[in-house]
Amino acid sequence: MIKLEKYQFENGLKFIYQRDDSSPIAVVNTLYNVGAKDEDPERTGFAHLFEHLMFGGSVNIPDFDSPLQETGADNNAFTSNDITNYYISIPSQNIETAFWLESDRMLGLDFSQQSLEIQKNVVIEEFKERYLNQPYGDVWMHLRKMAYADHPYSWPTIGKDISHIEQATLEEVKSFFYRFYAPDNAFLVVTANLETEIVYQLVKKWFGNIDKRNIKHATLPDIPLNIKQKRLKIESDVPYDALYMVFNMCGRTHPDFYASDLLSDVLSNGRSSRFYQHLLMKGDLFAEIDAYLTGDFHGGLFVITAILIGGVSMEKAEEAIWNLIDQLINDGISKYELEKVKNKFESSKVFSEISATSRAYLIAMHELAGDANNINYEIEKYRRVTEHEIIRVAKEVLKKENSSVLNYFAIR
Repeated sequence: MIKLEKYQFENGLKFIYQRDDSSPIAVVNTLYNVGAKDEDPERTGFAHLFEHLMFGGSVNIPDFDSPLQETGADNNAFTSNDITNYYISIPSQNIETAFWLESDRMLGLDFSQQSLEIQKNVVIEEFKERYLNQPYGDVWMHLRKMAYADHPYSWPTIGKDISHIEQATLEEVKSFFYRFYAPDNAFLVVTANLETEIVYQLVKKWFGNIDKRNIKHATLPDIPLNIKQKRLKIESDVPYDALYMVFNMCGRTHPDFYASDLLSDVLSNGRSSRFYQHLLMKGDLFAEIDAYLTGDFHGGLFVITAILIGGVSMEKAEEAIWNLIDQLINDGISKYELEKVKNKFESSKVFSEISATSRAYLIAMHELAGDANNINYEIEKYRRVTEHEIIRVAKEVLKKENSSVLNYFAIR
């Protein structure tokens, strides 16, 4: 059981502390409830741009990294369609340095045209390297647009067009910051081997006086299942033909998420999975095949990806996957098979919580989803899933009319 102590300051900041006596390293994790979903469709990529800008200096601290390096700390960040997450791992005796740095960039960044141009160039090069010049790099630009239509999930976090970052102005960037990077839109999670009162007073000292900004989010609808299959064929300079099948499904806070996750494990988690046993070991169609969930809050995707063996037709490969799905639905799964994937999930969950960095992030995500204490009951929720629930979800989600299929051909 992970014991958590939760506080909320008058400015809206939610602070959660987990005393960790097992490590001399503290973790300060700041999760902002802002992601690609919060962007203007004509100015996408801003949340990801801020992942870079937040390391470029703040109002009172021109150099973010140097103080951390001097204290033996490590830090990084990542962005998704739903959130932006920043973390600092630092020796517990130096934890105030992390609070000083993190609170100052929440207070306000050092906005300058020079800093903006530097980070824009970094993001533009990343866009080119990862999405335009890398084999299969543009896959998610196509898949999200197919699966989500006009919803803000329809573009990847890097943005849907490189021109949106190229044309971003200093005023637009400032406006985006003050709309979302505020104490009343943040979840601060700390793990450390320190007395609770010491940490609480330090958080209050550094964050308590930052003004709230009365953050307002647009209400996003949950995404329904598709009623008609969508298909797209593209050809590009890639080494092998690839097949991508995505199915709209519930969001990560929906009760069916657990059964959906276990379904993906039945299909592709390990050497005993259905895909491995029937399509890799016993077949001559696929060089690789996988299934996983995206876990978006307002409606996720059940994803199947496959790299085809040379000479195999796309039609034959896709038919093999549909046949395996039909077989799963018709024959069901055994208690033994389900128990195996539950055990794998449990061991993975326990292992992920050993890392203080991972644990702090998971605590923040559970709080965003409703209650940080749910981290202690997640295994139990997976344990309660039955074979019948998994088959019901498979019937509802893994059907042709709910799929978006991308045939990605190598140029012949």
